[in-house]
This record gives sequence, C-alpha cells and structure tokens, in this order.
Amino acid sequence: MRYFLLIILCSVGFNASAQWYYKPFNKRTRSPQMAYAQNHSIKRLPPPTVAKVKIPPTIIEHTPYVMAMIEESVMRTAQHNMRFHVYNAASYNFSDLAQMYIKQNRLAEAKWFLLQSITISRQQNDDRHTIANLLDLAAVKADYGDYAQAKQDLAEARQLAISRGLTYDLATVEKKTRYLQDNKFKTPHSETRFAETADAGTITKPVNK
Repeated sequence: MRYFLLIILCSVGFNASAQWYYKPFNKRTRSPQMAYAQNHSIKRLPPPTVAKVKIPPTIIEHTPYVMAMIEESVMRTAQHNMRFHVYNAASYNFSDLAQMYIKQNRLAEAKWFLLQSITISRQQNDDRHTIANLLDLAAVKADYGDYAQAKQDLAEARQLAISRGLTYDLATVEKKTRYLQDNKFKTPHSETRFAETADAGTITKPVNK
C-alpha cells in the first residue's frame, strides 16, 4: 500500500511539472500591442513668422571727449611705432592724427604731422602715401591762404605720380587740383587774412586814439 501511494504521487507530480513541454513559448498567443496616442494639435497652430525690422546703423557722435580718446590712442600707437623703429606704420599714424586735426580745424597741428609723415614716407619709398599726404598738405595750406605753396605741393604730387606710373593716383591728384582751384584758390582776400590771423594765435585790437 505504501509503495502504491508513492507511485501515484510521483506520476501526478511529473505530469504537473512537465506541462510546459506541450506548450512551448514560441507557440503562445500574444495580445496585439497597444497603439500610442497621437496628438496633432500642434499642426493647428499658425506657422511662426519673423518680423522684418530694419535696424538703423549706429552713428557714434564725435564729441570732444570721444575725439580726445581717439587722439590719445593714436598718439600712443605712433609713439610705440617710433620707439621700436616701425616707421612705415608710424607714418600712417601721423596721417591719421592730421586728419583728426583737420576735422577739428586745428590746421597748425595737422600741418606739422603731415610734414612728419611725408618725411618718413619718402624715406620708406612709399610713393602713394607721399602723394596722399601732399594732397592733404596742399588743402591745409590753401585753408591758410598760402596758395603758392599749395600749388607746389600739388605739382610735386602730380610729378611723383607721373614718374612712378601711378595712373590712379594721377587721376586723384587732378581731381583734387580742380577741387582746390574751384573752392579754395578763389577765396576772397579778407578770409585769407582772417585765416592768417587765426593761425598766428593773436587778435589785433583797435587802438584808442
């Protein structure tokens, strides 16, 4: 009896544990995968538009403070180049300073820096820079009323452009000459005397008789 019960229990336990053999994993039925929820609400939004705004250019006002800061910066650069014998760059620094002084009607200082720049540009054989400096120097002298020397500077610039074959610079010289002849050389004599008086830095006062 004992052996009979043992045989029955073993057979029942074997059948229960061996049921997986008749239903392998690859034959099991799988439920279909759930579809993800789709939301098309973003398509209802209007397309983005970029506003076309024209930004005006920024113009820095040349106040006396701004001009003084620029002058100091260029002056330091010129001193640095002269100290380390970078003469060609220093020549252009002097021209920049002269242009600043011309805009401020500081003609005496502009003339001095133009002469320094011309001296260096001649030593460096920078003919085009020499011609540009001579044209500016002629304009400054014309503002002084020194028409004879202004014409000499123009003639020297023209001769230099011809001798070096600089056709573009020659055309610039001719254009500058015509401009000075039409605007500067025809200045009334009274304005010329005023310019000379202002350059001397003295104001004549009437004498009480």
